[in-house]
Amino acid sequence: MNKLSSTPRVKISHSPTPLEFLPRISEKLGCQLHIKRDDCTGLAGGGNKARKLEYLIADAQKNGADTLVTVGGFQSNHARQTAACAAKFGFGCELVLEDVNGTPKADYYNNGNMLLDRILGANIHSVPEGGDANAFALHLMEELKTQGRKPYFVPLGGSNVIGSLGYVRCAQEILAQINQQELHIDQIILATGSAGTQAGLLAGLIASGSDIPVLGITVSRAQEEQNALVDRLLRETLAYLELDTDLANGRVSTNSQYYGLSYGVVTPAMVEAVNLCAHLEGILLDPVYTGKAMAGLINLVEKGK
Repeated sequence: MNKLSSTPRVKISHSPTPLEFLPRISEKLGCQLHIKRDDCTGLAGGGNKARKLEYLIADAQKNGADTLVTVGGFQSNHARQTAACAAKFGFGCELVLEDVNGTPKADYYNNGNMLLDRILGANIHSVPEGGDANAFALHLMEELKTQGRKPYFVPLGGSNVIGSLGYVRCAQEILAQINQQELHIDQIILATGSAGTQAGLLAGLIASGSDIPVLGITVSRAQEEQNALVDRLLRETLAYLELDTDLANGRVSTNSQYYGLSYGVVTPAMVEAVNLCAHLEGILLDPVYTGKAMAGLINLVEKGK
């Protein structure tokens, strides 16, 4: 893991985040459930992107950038945390945000993360439904260069090899906590979208010699497509860490039965899962990622999986 320790990183997240037992939900479901509290990473409300941005911001600094450019949906958590990082480290910030089909427009346009993005000082560029946010961002970067700016592109969800290193590091953190608490963990379940969290976590577990399986509950695409996305990034991350890419064989597992009609669109099971965690544990999940992942976990437990 020398490559990980030698890769530049800035300190952003409030880590290590807690690994907590959920006694009331565990009793209800009939299993021993623990939760990794990466909602507690800090940075403008917390979330998993803080870990990825520790490496991405360091890379932007190394490349002499003065402006961060990223893409996402209108209510993107990643965009919010990127805007917060830009403010914290003195970058300009350009957010290219795409309208999401099937979402409640009055809420999505002006509240939540969209409001926070503006408070954090980001410039927001809106792309209509069906538009190409990545193409828009690339054109915007060329415009910024003609203005004498030095833009740095942060990919969707911070999910490239550099960003995934945040969850390689998190895997080491989780394994240390499992050891300290003398736990036996049968499986890790998470929400999987742009793939960086799942790929990084798997790479970190593989690098540490752990065979704990990781199941990603998809939030935006079919299982086969998500498997391929995670597998590709996992292999790229293993190669970066100078590990055998064949160690990825058989390690990627996803389930696409729980995201409903499309990304960001509410499902009844998600609402039920969010309410359950709030009522029984005082923990707030989000409707797009962790709420749907918890809905999947609950249903799989109920099915005896």
